[in-house]
Amino acid sequence: MLRFRPLLVPTLWFAAMFATLAGLGTWQIERLHWKEALIGQMNANLSAPAVSLEQILKLPSNDAQYRRVALTGRFDHAHESYAFATADGGVPVYHVLTPLILANGKALIVDRGMIPQSLKNPATRMLGQVAGLQHITGIWRTPDAANLFTPKPDPQKRLWFARDVSAIAAGDGLTLLAPVIVEADATPVPGGWPKGGQTVVSLPNNHLQYAITWYLMALGLVAVYLVYHRQKGRLGRGV
Repeated sequence: MLRFRPLLVPTLWFAAMFATLAGLGTWQIERLHWKEALIGQMNANLSAPAVSLEQILKLPSNDAQYRRVALTGRFDHAHESYAFATADGGVPVYHVLTPLILANGKALIVDRGMIPQSLKNPATRMLGQVAGLQHITGIWRTPDAANLFTPKPDPQKRLWFARDVSAIAAGDGLTLLAPVIVEADATPVPGGWPKGGQTVVSLPNNHLQYAITWYLMALGLVAVYLVYHRQKGRLGRGV
């Protein structure tokens, strides 16, 4: 008959560690369900018809994320800024960030799309500096914040490494309607530059892999615990 006489201190240590590892695995499963729901919501928002500015302002911020919105206003090209980025293959490019002045005088920062570094000077793409009242459609997003590894901006050159719309607007004396970035869709502009439609939806979803890892570690801990007691003569037949 198999008998088991657990030792107190190793058992207390085992119970605490097992609960921690199993809890981390369960937490990752919860994160997996949350991430899948978030990705589903983002995809649904991207495929939904464009809403008006008035409609999107009434939505909770999470529901507004990645919604397509139709805007009308005038581009303030004199306050154009540039966000450094990389294109396919790691080629350095800029995203053109231009205030769109709305009927109420407030602004939204529009990411009009990508340009090669050689076209940073607006004089090289004057056809794209459209004047007058414009009707555009774009993706409503809260821009990613800078982190410890983000280079500092160079406001003198109007160069940014994170799309800090609040700082950009403050430096130009603009009043933002909302601290968001609107990423223009792929509708061509005269001259072909900037190229819109650069929205990227890429949310890593490795939570299942992490959950399996934590659960396997918990099972490994069980094996170590049992082997330890067997070596101590506390687990086996007739002990």
